[in-house]
Amino acid sequence: MIAVNLSISDVLASLALVAVAAAASSWRGADLEAEIGIAVARSFVQLSAVGLVIKLIFDADRLFFVFGLLAIMVGLGALTANSRAKKVPGTLVPLLIGLSLAATTTLGLVLLLGIFEPEARYIVPVGGMVIGNAMTGSAVALNRLGDEVSEGVDRIEAALSLGATSAQAALPLVRRSLRSGMIALVDSTKTTGLIAFPGTMVGMLLAGAEPVDAVRLQLILLYTLLGSVSIAALVSTTLAYRNFFTDDHQLRELG
Repeated sequence: MIAVNLSISDVLASLALVAVAAAASSWRGADLEAEIGIAVARSFVQLSAVGLVIKLIFDADRLFFVFGLLAIMVGLGALTANSRAKKVPGTLVPLLIGLSLAATTTLGLVLLLGIFEPEARYIVPVGGMVIGNAMTGSAVALNRLGDEVSEGVDRIEAALSLGATSAQAALPLVRRSLRSGMIALVDSTKTTGLIAFPGTMVGMLLAGAEPVDAVRLQLILLYTLLGSVSIAALVSTTLAYRNFFTDDHQLRELG
C-alpha cells in the first residue's frame, strides 16, 4: 500500500479553494466570508489537536484510553445534539443513552464478528464515525419531534380525550421523527457509488488500496452507520417524547 505523505505546505495550498468559496460568497452577497474564515480556523485547530491526541492513543495502544476518548465523544455529541433540539424538554439523558447504546452495540458487534481487530487504530476512527452520525441523526429526529408536537397539539389532546395513552397519541409523531432522523443516511446509502464516492473509499484508493478492498470496507462502514443511527434515533425519540406528558397522560404546557 502506498503511503500518503502530505506536508503543511500542501494543506496551505488547498486554501486556494477556500478563497474561491469566499469569493463566491462575496460576489453574490451571501455574507459568509467571516463564517468561512472561522470554519477554516476552527477545523485546522480542532483537527490538529485531535490528531495529536489520536497519535498519543495509538502510541500507547491501551484500550482504556480508547474507551475514554469515545466516552468523551459521546458526551460532547449529546451536548451538541441537545443544543439543537430546543423544542424538546429534557433531551440530554435520552441522547446520552441513545449515543452510548449506538456506540457500544455497533462497535461491540463488529469486534465480536472479527470485522475489526480490538486495536486503537481501528476502534477510534470507526467509533468517531459511528458517534458523529448517530449524533446527527438523533438531533434531526428530535428537532422533528419538537416540531411535530408543537404543530399537533390539537390532535394530541383530541386523542388523549378519547382515551388514548400518551404512547398511543405520540406514536405517529415518533414514527415520523424517526424517519426524519434516518432518511438522509438511507438515501445516501442508496446513491453511494452512483453520484459520489464516500470518503473512506476515496481515502483508501488514494492510499493505494485495491478497489475491491476499498469497496468492502466502505460497505461495512455504511451498514455499521445505518445500525448506529437507527439505534440512537430510536432510543432518543422513544425516551424524549415522554417529557411532553405528565404521569397522568396529559400533555404538558409547551414553553
